[in-house]
Amino acid sequence: MSNVTKKTRNGLIAALDIGTTKVSCFVARAHKGQELEIVGLSHQIANGLRRGVIVDMEAAERSIRSAVHVAEEMADDTIDRVIVSLSGGQPKAQIKDVETNVHTAQVGNLDIQRLFTQARVQGQLPQDHVLLHTMPTDFTVNGEAGIRDPRGMAGERLSARMNLISANSSTVRNLKTCLERCHLDVEEEVISAYASGLGCLVDDEMNLGVCVVDMGGGTTDIAVFIEGNLIHVDSIPVGGIQVTNDISRGLNTPVAHAERMKTKFGSCLPAPSDDHEILRVPVLGEEDEAEGTTESRSTLVSIIQPRLEETFELVRERLENSGLDKVIGRQIVLTGGAAQLRGVPELASRILSKRIRIARPQRLKGLADATSGPEFSTCVGLLKHAHEKQGAWPSSSPQAGPAPNHLFGKLGVWFKQNF
Repeated sequence: MSNVTKKTRNGLIAALDIGTTKVSCFVARAHKGQELEIVGLSHQIANGLRRGVIVDMEAAERSIRSAVHVAEEMADDTIDRVIVSLSGGQPKAQIKDVETNVHTAQVGNLDIQRLFTQARVQGQLPQDHVLLHTMPTDFTVNGEAGIRDPRGMAGERLSARMNLISANSSTVRNLKTCLERCHLDVEEEVISAYASGLGCLVDDEMNLGVCVVDMGGGTTDIAVFIEGNLIHVDSIPVGGIQVTNDISRGLNTPVAHAERMKTKFGSCLPAPSDDHEILRVPVLGEEDEAEGTTESRSTLVSIIQPRLEETFELVRERLENSGLDKVIGRQIVLTGGAAQLRGVPELASRILSKRIRIARPQRLKGLADATSGPEFSTCVGLLKHAHEKQGAWPSSSPQAGPAPNHLFGKLGVWFKQNF
């Protein structure tokens, strides 16, 4: 069944990043063979989500409608289909080796179709999970490995290593239901960390091996790329909102003020002057801010630091358990809104024993400075993913040029379009 990317009028693509604390909608105009141009964008406070999962359908619907409406007005067009990110949902990656006989003189589309079908049929997904992505990472023809695109090659045996990415089925269903209530069709759900990697990583990082850690409001999402391919995903249910809540409880202050304190004065590493810097703290439940108390900045830092240490220790533990901590190179890339907190690179480097790069999304035409921070990497990655689908090889043209750095970009998309 065909699943070709459908666009709104005038060749628009809409990307929707639904996070725990923020809903972002980017609309871009894309013409085949040309770069994307942002023509509409919006970001609104998210309600009805906890740790990347919808917990209040009506509140989430209102947030999504608001973000989409503003983006539509800016683009002067109507959005009816979106490509959407999925954070949370306990994503899992499973590698499956499949093999088939080649029945003609050269490897063709039908041979690759059999490999995709075998992977989907033979893959044993975790309980209550649904398959989102089938990504080829390597092809072998007659024992010759490392082939990016085998079509047109001579051989009798064709095998492939497929990466099956799945997520919790109820999380996916609830997301679709919420978007349907907003009168939006889902073009595709894309794992958030994968989209973030597409949005902020450079080619050399993806090829040499890298881990991208997307520090969001309610989750910290992990994606590992090696030789240009996504090979591992994970999600930790801890994010920036937990830091804010810790401040609110620790200082007995409203959540909104705790967020402002975190953003303006917060750090996850102490400084010599912290004891001498005094902050005014409104008291929870008091209407008159004059009734507030005062605390030193060192107290604020002492609340923030343990939560960030815990987050990076969990990242280190997940990478060690995956067996990939030694193969991702000496650098980890951090992105997402929570990565902007002062002291994060230094603390992450100390705990993860890696060089740390804070990554912003790659620049797109029409993307303003105010919306080019790390918190928008996912939306930019969604647009790039959708744009690439427009240029996927058609089934009638099996040799339309070299594959991109990540194989799923065209072969995986080609499969989705034709089957």
